[in-house]
Amino acid sequence: MNTFTFIFLCTVALSFAVHYWLAQRQANYVAEHRSAVPDAFKNTVSLEAHQKAADYTLEKGKLGKIDSIISLIALLLFTLGGIVNAIFNYWSAEISSPIFAGVAAIATTSLLMMLVDIPTSVYQTFVIEEKFGFNKSTVAQFSKDHLLQLGLSAAIGLPLLALILWVMDGVGSSWWIWVWAIMMGFSLLISWLFPTVIAPLFNKFTPMEEGSLKNRIQGLLERCGFSSQGIFIMDGSKRSGHGNAYFTGLGNNKRIVFYDNLVNSLDDEELEAVLAHELGHFKRKHVIKMLLASAIMSLISLAILGWLINKPWFFNGLGVDHGSNAVALLLFMLVSSSFTFFMQPISAYFQRKFEFEADDFAAANAKASKMISGLVKLYEENASTLTPDPLYSAFHYSHPPAAIRIAHLEAKA
Repeated sequence: MNTFTFIFLCTVALSFAVHYWLAQRQANYVAEHRSAVPDAFKNTVSLEAHQKAADYTLEKGKLGKIDSIISLIALLLFTLGGIVNAIFNYWSAEISSPIFAGVAAIATTSLLMMLVDIPTSVYQTFVIEEKFGFNKSTVAQFSKDHLLQLGLSAAIGLPLLALILWVMDGVGSSWWIWVWAIMMGFSLLISWLFPTVIAPLFNKFTPMEEGSLKNRIQGLLERCGFSSQGIFIMDGSKRSGHGNAYFTGLGNNKRIVFYDNLVNSLDDEELEAVLAHELGHFKRKHVIKMLLASAIMSLISLAILGWLINKPWFFNGLGVDHGSNAVALLLFMLVSSSFTFFMQPISAYFQRKFEFEADDFAAANAKASKMISGLVKLYEENASTLTPDPLYSAFHYSHPPAAIRIAHLEAKA
């Protein structure tokens, strides 16, 4: 143990304490407001639906607290507990190539971390989601999804990791700039390939049938000057009762996707308004802004890692005997979230700002009243709480709380 160990433990303890305190505030606030529908929704949301959303939020919150405790214990065991050190020592003895030994060690650690997360994922899906009528998945489907994710991660991630470690070993002190360029290029490539190559491995995408809805959507796209490679219905209902809509892809490979259960829940004008909101993110350059922000943060992070990688106290302070590029990369990935935890409200603030701007775009290019009625249906059908704790939502919510968002849209109606 050294000074950095003390700094690490203090940071982890503080971030965990704040996270747990905020979660408890959320639970208390939601429970206190469970007995009555907020005034803004008294004419649109039943008391039964409001209480279901409150209970669903409370159940997820309880599991979230347990998950945060498990994650904390796992982090400490993998670092100060010596698991990472043992894994790297094992593979270094088994494989002579430092690059391939590093790939094997990082892959082993990632697999173990994934296994740690599976019990809470199983409970979330087959207990909480089942209890509230959202789960449509089966054990076979759940297992298939996880195995497919694991296979894709190995097929895509391991070669990328080997390339990164090769660059770190071979290009000198400027390696972090080259690694950043590789990661950004890879991220853009995956975003471009996702709609047509990756997503269809998990879901079926059916082109939207000709009819009034498709005509209305195409009219909206023409008014907004937006082009895509098609409008698709995704079989989201085979896993969950939650509905959604999204854009995916980049450049000339963009797709518009509606969950099938969303199409069944909203009328044509409400779907048009929801799509107009998503279009607003593109027209207001939110996607580009988020990509730029992510690129800048990645560059800063890699620059910091480039400095830490030559500091023995960084490795020793996190329970590792001998430093290497691979172990530095892994340790940085494991502990960085604890040090960046308090930046989360800043990110959430800008994401909520973008949501308001997208709502403004939707109100200008569709009917604000239909955006409101569509949102209310989504809040109700997804059991989203209408009464989140203000401080918790400011810290965690990427979307404005329901009452604030509806009031903003009503001013545009």
